[in-house]
Parts: sequence; structure tokens; C-alpha cells
Amino acid sequence: MIRYDALDALPVRRALPELSDALEGHGSAVLVAPPGTGKTTLVPLVLAGLVGDGPARGVVVAEPRRIAARAAARRMAWLLGEKVGESVGYSVRGERVVGPRARVEVVTTGLLLQRLQRDQELAGVDVVVLDECHERHLDADTVAAFLLDVRAALRPELRLVAASATTDAQGWARLLGDAPVVEAEGVSHPVEVVWAPPVRPVRPPHGMRVDPALLTHVASVVRRALVEREGDVLCFLPGVGEIARVAGELGDLEGGIEVLQVHGRASAAVQDAVLSPGVCRRVVLATSVAESSLTVPGVRVVVDSGLAREPRVDHARGLSALTTVRASQAAGRQRAGRAGREAPGAAYRCWAEAENMRLPRFPAPEIKLADLTAFALQAACWGDPDAAGLALLDPPPGGAMAAARDVLSGIGAVDQDGRVTERGVRMSRLGLHPRLARALLDAASEVGVDRAAEVVALLSEEAPREYGDDLAAALRTARRGGDAYAGRWRAETRRLRAAAADVFRGSGPAAGPALTDDAAVGLVAAFAFPERVARARGGSYVMVSGTRADVGDGSSLRGLPWLAVAVADRPVGAGHARVRLAAAVDEEVARRAAAPLRAVGEEVRWADGDVVARRVERLGAVELAVRPLRDADPGLVRAALLDGLREEGFGLLRWSPDAERLRQRLAFLRLHLGEPWPEVSDDALHARVEEWLEPELSRARRRGDLARVDAGEALGRLLPWASGDAVRLDELAPERITVPSGSRIRIDYADPERPVLAVKLQEMFGLHESPAPAGVPVLVHLLSPAGRPAAVTADLASFWKDGYRAVRAELRGRYPKHPWPEDPATAEPTRYTNARLRR
Repeated sequence: MIRYDALDALPVRRALPELSDALEGHGSAVLVAPPGTGKTTLVPLVLAGLVGDGPARGVVVAEPRRIAARAAARRMAWLLGEKVGESVGYSVRGERVVGPRARVEVVTTGLLLQRLQRDQELAGVDVVVLDECHERHLDADTVAAFLLDVRAALRPELRLVAASATTDAQGWARLLGDAPVVEAEGVSHPVEVVWAPPVRPVRPPHGMRVDPALLTHVASVVRRALVEREGDVLCFLPGVGEIARVAGELGDLEGGIEVLQVHGRASAAVQDAVLSPGVCRRVVLATSVAESSLTVPGVRVVVDSGLAREPRVDHARGLSALTTVRASQAAGRQRAGRAGREAPGAAYRCWAEAENMRLPRFPAPEIKLADLTAFALQAACWGDPDAAGLALLDPPPGGAMAAARDVLSGIGAVDQDGRVTERGVRMSRLGLHPRLARALLDAASEVGVDRAAEVVALLSEEAPREYGDDLAAALRTARRGGDAYAGRWRAETRRLRAAAADVFRGSGPAAGPALTDDAAVGLVAAFAFPERVARARGGSYVMVSGTRADVGDGSSLRGLPWLAVAVADRPVGAGHARVRLAAAVDEEVARRAAAPLRAVGEEVRWADGDVVARRVERLGAVELAVRPLRDADPGLVRAALLDGLREEGFGLLRWSPDAERLRQRLAFLRLHLGEPWPEVSDDALHARVEEWLEPELSRARRRGDLARVDAGEALGRLLPWASGDAVRLDELAPERITVPSGSRIRIDYADPERPVLAVKLQEMFGLHESPAPAGVPVLVHLLSPAGRPAAVTADLASFWKDGYRAVRAELRGRYPKHPWPEDPATAEPTRYTNARLRR
């Protein structure tokens, strides 16, 4: 019996006529409805004609998560007074509960994506509702783009509804061809926001790491909320690990309060318990799965950690993982709204109010952040390898798409032009990431379908930490395990066996050769992640991708010559990645798995202070075999020598004192006269190396040859010989000048701004102006008879008039044998003592 009282209480009912008109007139609509209004449950029932007087239609509702799909189907069936599978069913990966009379089917977006690839017309489906589209999951964006193509080319009568509580409504309206926006008013109860930041500063999240001090604070806020408020408490945390830690800190709650943990990996029994009214007061610790679609009965209080998880991919290192970020303002509103679904409530936010406006307005679209390999394969199967013709709210980043195409090409899923191959089509039908699909297909003939499915299932969802970092040992643990993970692993293994059998169509292998479990696991992991095959070197491992990784102390993997790394991350402050899950392999498996990355070539480079010439066989960055190269290509040698000069500077050449002085004189002339005098900085000399160093470079083969090059002779080639100015070098920047005493004194050009002339004071008597090479007065360092500085001046006339008297008074008693005339401006210059002068 239909529960009309519950249906009539759903506020979205008042927006249904407008939604119906929009779909009849335009064929698509954007439905904006606050949480708790019934957009996920009542709208599909009305569109299917199961409630009201509308025509009977087939309706598919796409949800971003399995837990939401199951919950929505169960709620709709309850409203109809039926069991799930009768008029309303659901399909998620590995589970389908849909009867022959079902008119509404709730599916995950990933499953709908696969269905579209098999049946673009979606036979029997009249309406598709994309629920929670504000979350911007990549599968949901892709499904929307494919459905728009279907409407344009095959099914113009197919109706589309993009539904969400908080979204960029106008953006979705434009995407759907200027579709009408229908807004439903909610009757959510008021929610008081309580700002509850930590008393002491906490470290911001980094990678997957969350400061334990923040989690302790979140637990304390939960305790505070239990005292200050009534009703159940829903606490949002970024991941499973944080949920477990906070649950541990709440383990001593009194008064019969039950602590539940809900996340994508939670068992169906736990999920059902969370979504059913409790018999006692509850604290529900949840990830973002509870932000939308799900109503947790009894919740009056939300405690929000303010954190979320987003995907990130490091294309350079071949690593992808989730990372912890600050949740967006939209997510904060969604979370807070959970407290007001059934009655007035409160939302405790574990950050300061001043921080709130600095948070991003909406979550970052997954297409901008994630590994796009699976998306690129979907696009190629759809016939649009570059995704250029797909109607997407945000285009895929070019670099990420290029990296994805490289992966797909390497595993044979697309050809050189990016078009999908028959092998790629089979991969796309397995419901796996293309890497894992490749591993399942290629390993089945060697290890058997059963074992291949077991290992791929283990790689599909990261095993609990307590399973360890040895993939083969983790497989044995899963086989005998009775925990929730082991149950999901068995279900996924069964699904993969069936999917592989369907792909092979009975022609595939049933069993493989007699490999041990350890060998089989390593082979499958290497096929899945060939760029993460790693060889031991220098106490750590170097992956084919070039990433260096460490194995944890005490791990059974330490010391193995080769590993196939399935999971790795980069700890805070660590220079290398850390191996989280890997399997032992041998060199033969490594060569086979990463065969497209094998290369043999000559390598001539500057390393360890000299030219190193080798013939190297390698898998990507991993060296397999090396031998010296006797007759290296001269061009490669020259390039290596230039690299050495860039790294270590032109000090590798032989710089005699004359060569150093020539460089300084040229720098002086360049600064003060400019062209045609050459620039002689290191950068400038590198830029013109062919002009002045080429003959010596062409003969050099190693560091020692550079050390014999006369830098001064080579530098002389840069003098402006063509213009004739080179002959004026000694005139414009003389190495020595004749002072009044007749001595020839060297000028120091070390500072090109102001050359220095260091000369004994008595030798400059009678000179009124400082020497000025190229018109630049030198800085005269007047020395005592012992050669020590007595005065510094750039204006001799002023010095003789004002400064000399003090110097004379200080030094003539110390050096009585030398002349100290009262008027040095008119005195005879000399380099001799008084006695020598009298003779």
C-alpha cells in the first residue's frame, strides 16, 4: 500500500507540475531542491507514473555512490509499500535487484556509463535523473555528456533531469541546451551554526595525513555536542582512518550511546543500521557519503571536521592517490543541512568563522584533478578520443589527457591515432580501471582466470593496513579472512570471473600454468602497473617511471631484487616515495610487463665530474645492463662537455693569470663602451661557445682535455677583429700604464666599475689627474714605502691639497729615508730613497 501520508509531506511535490511542463516542453530540466525535499525519492516515482496519474515510463536514477543507490531504492520501495525489486530496483557493481515489473532502477553513474557503451539507445528508458550532480564526479560528468549525444543523435525524446541541492544551476542549464531551472522550496528546520575551532593551532592536512590533534579536538566537540544538544550526532570526517581514530577516542562514552561508522567500505548491515531509526542515542561517524542522498534518522546535530578527500595524480612519478583538502562552502552547507532534516538542529564547525569565506565555493571538479585514463578510454570507445566534442562543464586538462593516452597506447587499448582497439573495447566492459583490465586479460592465460580475478579484486580496493605490504601475503589473508573487506573482495572476485568469462566468450583460459601464488601475484601486479616495476639500488628501489621508493623497516619485501609496486605514497617531509603494497617479481617478468618501455642506446653525459660514455639497456629509468662505450659519438661527447661547463663553470679550463686579466679587461670595456666589445659573463660565453671554444671542444674527450685548454688564447677569438677595434685593446684597457716616476704599473680590472692602480705615493708626485683608461678614472691606491695602503683617491689634485698633509705627518717619521716634500704637486716623482737621489 502506497504511503500517501509520507509522500504528501515531501515539499518537492509543489514543484512537480513545473518540472513536468519543463520536460514536456524542453525535454530536460535542472531541479534544485534542498536536502529532505524528496527529489531523490518522490520525483522518480512520479516520472515513472508509479505515483499520480502520469503515464508509465522507464526511469533510471544515477547516484554517485553504491550506498546512496541502495538507500534510494529501498526508500522508494517503502513509500510504495513494496519490496525492493518489484516496481523499484537497483543495480550496483556486483549486485542487481531488479524485477521484471520494475519501472524505476537506481544505478551508480559508473554502471550507467558501462550500460551506455553497450546500448547507446538505452532501450526501455524514458527518463534519466542525474542525482547529486553538484558533486562533479567524473563518471557523472561523462554520463551527462554521453546522454546529450544520445538525445542529439538517437533519442530526442529521452528526458534528462539534473538534480541537486546545491549546484551551479545556470551552468547545468546551459549544458543541457538552456534547459529550464525548477526550484523546489524546502521546509528544512533552522540549523544553528556553532563555531568550534581548536584552541591551539593544528597542522594543515598534507597528502593523506591529518594532524592527530585535530581529530582529538573533533572527538571533544562530539562529546560537547552530546551534552549541549539532544538527538543523534552525525560527524563528518575525511576518510576511514580518521573515522577509526575518532571512534577509538569515543570508545568510553557512557549512557548506552552507540558509535557507528559509515563509509563506502562499510558492510551492508552497518549501512542499513545507520539508515534505520536507532533504539538508543547514536553517534554516526561518516565520510562525505552522508553529505547528500542519504537521510540518517534521528540526527539533530552535525559535527563537521571541515575536511574532505579529493583525487590527485602525479603524472611525472606515475602515482595517483587521494589527498586531504579543506571542504568547500557548498559541502559545509550540505553537511549542516543534515541536522535540520527532521527538526531544528545545530552544526558544530571545527574551524573559525573568519576562515569560512576563504574556503572554495564549490568542490573542485574531478575532471580537473583525477587520473583521466579511464575517462580517456570511455571517450575513445564513444568515438571521441580527444573528448573535444563532448558537452562537459569543464574540459579535461590537456596534459592529463596526453598522459592518459600514453597509458592506453602502452597497454594496447588505443592505436597511434587514439582510436579504440578491439582490445580496448573489451577492457572497457570489465568495469575496471584500464590498467587493471589489462592485467586481468593478459594474466588470465598465464595464471588462470580465477587467480587473475583474485589479484585484480585485491588491487581494485586497497586492503586494510593490517594486511601488510606484501601483496601475496595479503591475498592469503583475504582468502581466509572473515572481515568486511574480505567479504567485498570475494564478491568482486566473483564479479570479475563472470566479467572475464563474458569477455572471453568461453574461449578464454580456464587455468594457467603451475605458478606459485607469489609468482602469480607478482605477474598480475606488474601487468597492471608496469611503470612501477622497481629494481633495488642503493638501499632503496627505483621504479621504471624514475620514482625512487623505500620499503618499510621490518618488511618481508626488503632486500628483494625486483618488486611490482601496486600502491605507493609520499610521506610528509620524505625525499622518496614509500611502498605501501607490492609483490616480488623477477627480471624476466619485469622485462615482459614493461616491454614497451625497454630501450637500448648510447648514453654520453657529464656525471661525477667527467664525461661518462656507456651503452645502456634499460626499462624506463631502470638500468638492466651497462658496458663502457669506446667510440662515442663526437656530438654526444661535445654536448656532455658543454653540460660539464654549465654545471661546474669555465674553471674547468686552464686560466693563466694573463687569461684572467684579459677576461677582466674585456668585461671593463663591455661595461663602459659596449659594442663591439664582447660580453664575457658565464651565460654570454655559453651562448657564444661555438665562436671562441669550438676548436678545443671538438678535440676534447674528457675533463683532462678541458684542463689543457688555454682559456686566454681561446678568449682572444672574441675580440672585435672584424671591425678593427681589437688592435685598440692595449690603448683602451692597457694592462700596465707608465706613472710619473717612469715605472710601468699593472692596472687591476677585477672590479669593472672602477679599475684600481696600486702605486707608491712618491711615484705619483706632480700628477694632478688620475689615469683614465677608456675615459674611466682609476681608483689610485697610494702605498707607503713598505707597500702598505696609505690613502685611496680618485682625485689626485684634491688629495695633494687636502689629504697629503695628514699622510706626510704620519709616515715621514716612520720612513725618514724617503722624500716627503711639502708640496707634492710640484715635487719630482721618484721610486728611490733620499740617499739614492743625492747620488
